[in-house]
Amino acid sequence: MSEALITALLVGAIAASVPLMLAGLGELISERAGVLNVGLEGMMLMGAYGGFVVALATGSTWMGFVGGAVAGGLVSLVMVVLCVRWGLDQIVVGIGILLGAEGLTSLLHAAQFANTYPRLGKAAAPSIPWFSDIPVVGRVVFGEPYMVYVTLIAVFVAGWVLRKTPWGLAIRATGESPEAVDAAGVNVVLVRSLATLSAGVLAGLGGAYLSLVSSGNFIPLMTGGRGFMALVLAMLARGRPIWLALGALLFGFATALTTALQIFGIDIRPEIVNSLPFVVVLVVLTLFGRDDYLPSSLALPYVRGER
Repeated sequence: MSEALITALLVGAIAASVPLMLAGLGELISERAGVLNVGLEGMMLMGAYGGFVVALATGSTWMGFVGGAVAGGLVSLVMVVLCVRWGLDQIVVGIGILLGAEGLTSLLHAAQFANTYPRLGKAAAPSIPWFSDIPVVGRVVFGEPYMVYVTLIAVFVAGWVLRKTPWGLAIRATGESPEAVDAAGVNVVLVRSLATLSAGVLAGLGGAYLSLVSSGNFIPLMTGGRGFMALVLAMLARGRPIWLALGALLFGFATALTTALQIFGIDIRPEIVNSLPFVVVLVVLTLFGRDDYLPSSLALPYVRGER
């Protein structure tokens, strides 16, 4: 296998893993606070569409990411109001968000871009002389789009916040025993609301990465199940963002491998090749799913005064 092909495989793996890291990180935070966000894929779709529209209008990729974060955050407010504030079923509301986002983004795309199909330019990436020219790893480590490095920093920051700060303790305790947290004077509704909003913002960023960096345009239903993959990875990570990042890289590698198999011309049906990433996740889920850890109050609404 040539150096160029190995480099392309690694670059593809990172590109496929970043949206999962962002969305999965948001879901991990939300789950630790006791909110199961089944509508994660819908938030990613809205982020992808919102980011694309803003970037197209402003000519700025960074403004596109801001637009994607805002779009995802606005959708998450539906979860905040209906589930956290009013105590409705989180799974039902999440499915409603997903279906609504799929329909809305497809409709808006058809109304605005059905005849034009505009594309964005290539996302900016650092170019460090000498370092970027290192064989195999130079392009992977020193030449990725800036959002890749932002995502990796966010993973480490989230891990530190969840384990070392009072805010992280409040999130973890709210997912385990909201009654005790409430008795200690912490506003359970506020903690869950902010955690759910964080999930929406991060999912929106993950969706925006798909449209702004991975493809350069918006395609209806372009998330392709990544929201559900991120949800599974968040559950398997057992509250550890580093494990989440490693799981996302595994999925990304499997996704990049499907392209490599096609380049090699291996005679495998396309349906089998395209399903490889999902098979990998299913295998991991089968092997490690029994040992995963979920907060005691996950998906359970909290009403003050009720036990």
